[in-house]
Amino acid sequence: MVNLIEIIDRALEGPYTPEKDFDLNIFVPKLREAIKKYEIKYDPENPLSCDDDLADRVFKAGIELFADVGIYCVDTERIIKFTGEEILESLAEAPSCPVFGEGSDAKALVARKPESDIAPWCFLGAGGAAVSNETLFESILEAYALFLPLANSITTPSIKHIEGRLVRTKTPLEILACMRSSTLAREALRKGGRAGLPIMNSIASAVSDTAKIAGSQFGLRPTDGWLIGTMAEMKINFERLNEITYVMNLGGNIVAESAPILGGYCGGPEGTAVTNVAYHLNSILLMKGSCQLTFPIHVHHGCTSVRDILWANSVSAQAISRNSHFPFFILNYVAAGPMTEMCLYEIAATVINAVVSGASIEFGGVAKAVEVDHFTPMEPKWASEIA
Repeated sequence: MVNLIEIIDRALEGPYTPEKDFDLNIFVPKLREAIKKYEIKYDPENPLSCDDDLADRVFKAGIELFADVGIYCVDTERIIKFTGEEILESLAEAPSCPVFGEGSDAKALVARKPESDIAPWCFLGAGGAAVSNETLFESILEAYALFLPLANSITTPSIKHIEGRLVRTKTPLEILACMRSSTLAREALRKGGRAGLPIMNSIASAVSDTAKIAGSQFGLRPTDGWLIGTMAEMKINFERLNEITYVMNLGGNIVAESAPILGGYCGGPEGTAVTNVAYHLNSILLMKGSCQLTFPIHVHHGCTSVRDILWANSVSAQAISRNSHFPFFILNYVAAGPMTEMCLYEIAATVINAVVSGASIEFGGVAKAVEVDHFTPMEPKWASEIA
């Protein structure tokens, strides 16, 4: 597998192109070519696909897209390219059952197949949605530990205010919020009787690499999940590469995050599905992940419960789970608010779609995860029981 130093070399010395040219003259045309070549067509009548051949074609299209396009480094305006041989080699060498957590809460995250009898991993909580203060942060984390017996890992909220002051990115307040969230989360889980439960979204309050690395010293463990995201579409920057470098040398588990945008450069559901597969391959080769967390999302609706997103999730999840042993989650964001009937139906649709397609789940995104203090433990509990 291509090592980190070689990836950094390619980020510094790869083919130069302006970002707009990468988007419009490389990514979009190559994606359209792959969709046409492999005859990938959206079926709006069946948001949960049952077509194995389609899934395999989507996977082949994703490999071809990743080899043709690579990953764009926005800081250097250069493309990090990989050969088809390097992609297939990394796929063969990818982890299949990383272990997260400690003590009685330690567990292997096992890759699944469509309609698998293996229970999905339930990554539950707030999905990074914001709470207004530290007191609520600690209370909701303790409630998760007490109220979510099926949780295999926890996703924490972000903290909006520290001692009444708005947390701003790349300021000392961001670093302080990350330190506090690490300390409070670990203490809350201990109070709730789940001291070894892994926190798998690292520090939700962190936006900058500095804050994530600094805050991690105050309670995160190598056996937690260190969430590191790519940028839409098929891009990365030095902040994310800094985080990858740190976590790799710490011996931690990288949870490689991706979010292809339906209605953006991916185009429709077909392009979103193919791009999601390309991100899966990138999660192994460039991100050096222990697993992938992905959430194809709608550019206008901001959630994952609409029909075309359900189809893209279903097809790409089956493509991945049929052809890769690298474990992955689908994160679900719903539009409705907490404790509403619509919210419960949205959760049911998104979770069933993901689990039967071979994915594990992350759930916590109620009201699109954009409203402050707008979630309860009931929604992730419902999601875990359905899963």
